[in-house]
Amino acid sequence: MSQVVPPTETPGVAEDRPRRPYKHRTEGREVALKYLFGADLRGVGQAEGLEEFLVHQEVKGETALFARGLIEGALAHQSRIDPVISELAKNWRIGRMSAVDRNILRLGCYELLFAKQSPPRVVINEAIELAKKFGSAQSGAFVNGILDKVGKRAAPCDPRPEGDSPCSAS
Repeated sequence: MSQVVPPTETPGVAEDRPRRPYKHRTEGREVALKYLFGADLRGVGQAEGLEEFLVHQEVKGETALFARGLIEGALAHQSRIDPVISELAKNWRIGRMSAVDRNILRLGCYELLFAKQSPPRVVINEAIELAKKFGSAQSGAFVNGILDKVGKRAAPCDPRPEGDSPCSAS
């Protein structure tokens, strides 16, 4: 009697599976959220202690570079991002949002309006996953609703030098 091996257990298949080439971005977004969450609760407006944080989180290589860029960018543009979030989050002041949701939205807005390194659909999906993992039961839907509006707002915009975007609030 011959043994049937399911396709997922076929020898050699694991090596043939495509790797997740952008896994460092998913991990970088999570690290960036953790840093921004802590900075938000401490009231820190700058990337103070960022290197120590990355070492403590054992983040290296492409993940560290991506996370650092997100953190520094979100903090640098926070004064332009927060009004966009406030405008689109009807009946929600940014200070009343949970710190998790607020910082996921800041990261997503930074990527959609300024960084533009990833497709909007990817940025929004990754933000929803962060919201589901770290937020409340309603966080995924809340983040999706706001970032979808930001994505539509940013779509026709041209990237500007030095990260300025005509879509962001002035």
